[in-house]
Amino acid sequence: MAEEQVTSPDQHKPNNLKWWRIGGIASIIALLAMLQPFNNHRGWVEDVYLILTAGAIAAFLIGDAVLRRRGLRT
Repeated sequence: MAEEQVTSPDQHKPNNLKWWRIGGIASIIALLAMLQPFNNHRGWVEDVYLILTAGAIAAFLIGDAVLRRRGLRT
């Protein structure tokens, strides 16, 4: 009878975290590109939401990088 290989839960996580980071940075760039003067809205409320959303994505990316560097996240 063959034994099953024992693996840890960390080995089941996806390994393409680089693509998540690239997607996050691309999203930030796309959101901030909407702030250009050729947009079709007046006022500043939409700009605040764009900046806050881009800032939240940046905070998640920075937080993830800090936690991984300190070894608190795999």
